[in-house]
Formats: sequence, structure tokens, C-alpha cells
Amino acid sequence: MKKFAILALAAAMVVAFTLPASAFDSEFGGYWRTRAYTQQNFNGNDDQPGGDLSKVDTRTRIYYTAKFSEDFKFVNKFEFDADWGDKKDGYGDITADGIKVEIKNSYVDFNLDCYNFKIGVQHWVLARGFVFDEDFAGAIVTYNMEGIAIPLIWVKGYEGDENSSPDIADNNTADFDYYAIAPSFKLSDTLTIKPYFLWATTDEPSDANNLYDIPKINNVDVWDLSDNADIYYLGVDLDAKLDMASIWFTGVYEMGTIEYADGDDVDISAYLLAIGASADLGGLDVHGQVFYASGDDDADDDDYEEFAGPKGRSYIWSEIMGWGIFDMGLEKSAGAPGDQISNIWAANLGVGFAPMDKLKLKADLWYAQLAEDNTYGENELGTEIDLTATYKIMDNLSLDLIGAYLFAGDATSLDGQNEDDPYEIGTRLSLSF
Repeated sequence: MKKFAILALAAAMVVAFTLPASAFDSEFGGYWRTRAYTQQNFNGNDDQPGGDLSKVDTRTRIYYTAKFSEDFKFVNKFEFDADWGDKKDGYGDITADGIKVEIKNSYVDFNLDCYNFKIGVQHWVLARGFVFDEDFAGAIVTYNMEGIAIPLIWVKGYEGDENSSPDIADNNTADFDYYAIAPSFKLSDTLTIKPYFLWATTDEPSDANNLYDIPKINNVDVWDLSDNADIYYLGVDLDAKLDMASIWFTGVYEMGTIEYADGDDVDISAYLLAIGASADLGGLDVHGQVFYASGDDDADDDDYEEFAGPKGRSYIWSEIMGWGIFDMGLEKSAGAPGDQISNIWAANLGVGFAPMDKLKLKADLWYAQLAEDNTYGENELGTEIDLTATYKIMDNLSLDLIGAYLFAGDATSLDGQNEDDPYEIGTRLSLSF
């Protein structure tokens, strides 16, 4: 994979510099950031190892697009990550001879009449990330008309092969695919509605681990026993823009069946509701949101009621409980779902303002509980305070200072014995072009 990534990057550069200038226009862009941060007591107990981390890391993304016409372009995005001092495969150690090149995106984007085609490795978002927000290999075909866009999406989640399972006679039965339709209707200048439907399906999921994030049913890993699976998501997004405010809503119902090889099956019935709003009050930004994702009230029955998206879902919310800016460290506090929203309800209220031209300040208050008690009979994750200061050093270059503290509830724990509150302090220097 490393060799392929390097060759792909080299090939893109060769094409860019060898074809006649009149053949196409080259567009370059990118993003860079370096972060330094410390995370403490994320496992809820200062005496347990693994709950503390201090590190510095750097990420670079290079974007290159070959634009052949207004209706045809070839898009590529490359990424380089380095943990400072890491000598495994990055470029963060002494000598800094990195060999790690990642391909984020590589796809063609072209229009034929009213249709747009995006084919290749690309990014897609569904249900604001509650269901999907990730890069993937597949295709999006969109029919466009005035005020209406109707995309059809195919995500290739897993390709079966001879190594998938010794019991599989046909490699294709191990495939895991997502199929979706997600139209967007702009009803007016102030109101947009986006209904959607996604079907995740496989005939033999024994080695498609984590493509569907149900960890256990009847206290057994689903994929160890299942024969096939069909999971459906039916939802809608609403977005309304008023004079000084905006309001959004998302609702998703999850249903389907996972069949066991012995003939038993598990019926899925789960849901997620979320609503948020923001208002500009004369330079003061006031914002808030509430979301609820159902949990499973009985792990021993054949009904699964915990909302869980397919692999690729990512909804970032608070700094400590919900991934936040430092998402490659310890990621989340114990007991919290992080960016994969499941079995939780949370509420947020925040304010932001700019005391001077180059400085922005933001404060957020979060409270979260599990929708259903954990194995220790606890549900309170706690109250979190997030503070962020962003200073614009110069055009395209910004410095963020972040501090977060979680007044942990009893559910913020790996062993049911919460003793210490998690906290996080860090900084990020970033540029985009």
C-alpha cells in the first residue's frame, strides 16, 4: 500500500507537469497543522495505566485537481501524518525519512446533461455524520434540476476474497455494500429538506468485522455467529435559515435483521433524534444542540434497540467525550461513544464572540448520559466545559488554544469506579491554502 501510494502521487505529478498546458488547468490546495496536547485521566482513574497521554503531531494534506473543463475534473488528495519521535513509518523521528503516504481521495467528477458522476475514492456525508462521514471507494450519481438534487450512492465497504472465511464457497457472499438515495429539496430560500434511505447488506459477514458496529448480541460477537445481515436507515434532515438564526433537525430510524447460521435471528429497531440552533446576536454567537440515540434495554433478548451506524459514521461534538480537535490521541473519555453516536443523550449550550479582529473566543457546556445503564448500573457521563481561543496570525495561518474539563459522572469509568476527572489542554497551529 505504501509503494502504491508513492507511485500514485508520483504519477499525478508527472501528469501535471508533462501534458500540454492547454490540455487542462491545474489546481493545487492543501492543509497543514501541528498540535501539542496533554490528555489526563481519560479512563476515569489516575491510578490505572493508559488514561494519560502527552504528544505532538503533524498532518499535511496536499490537494491536486486536473480541471479539463467546467464539466470534467480529476481530483486527488494525499495525506502525510507524523507523531513527533515516532520511527515506525512516519517522518517524525531523527533523520525524518518518512515513507508513509496516504491517498485520501482519487476520483473523476464529470457532468453529462443533468447528471453528475463521481467515481473513485471520495468523501460523503449522510445524516450530518450520525450515519456516515468518511472517505470510501464507490460511486455517486446525482440528478440535478432547479432546487432539487437526487444522488444515488454505492459504498464498497468490504470485498470478499479467499481469506474471508474457510467456510465461504463464493467470495462474493462475503462482500459488504451500502446503497443509498439521499435527495435534497430546496423548498425556499430559507428551508431545505433532505430525506434519505441507506441499505447495508452482506450474505456472509464472518470477516467483515466492525462494518456494522453492534459489538455483541446475547453477549456474543455478532459476526462470530451470523449468516447474513440487512440493515436499513430511513431518515430526514431539515435546515431552516431565519434573519438572525438557523435551526436544524435530524431524525433516523434504524431497522433490519441479522440472521444466525443456526436459524435464529436478531431484529433491529433503533432510532436517533437531534436538533440544534444558532443565532447571531450582534456579534455574539449563541448555539446549542440536543441529541438522543437509543440504547438496548436487554442484552439477552433477540431484539436489538441500540442505535448503531455502519462503519464510517463520525459525528464530532465535545472535546473530551466526543473526539474534538485532538482526535488522534486517546480520542474519548471512558464510557463515552466518541464520534460514533450510540446509547447516549447529550445537550449543549455555547457562546462565541470576537473581542478583536484577529481573535475569536468560544465556550461550550455539555451534559451527557447513557440512554441505558452500563454493566455497572450507571448512566451519567458528566458535565464538560470546553474553552477555545483562535488567533489569526496572518492570512491562512491560525493558532488555537484549547482547554477542556469533564466533571465526570459514575459512567465515566472502565471498571465502575470513577475517581478522577478527565481534562485536556492543547494547542494547534494550522494553515490552509
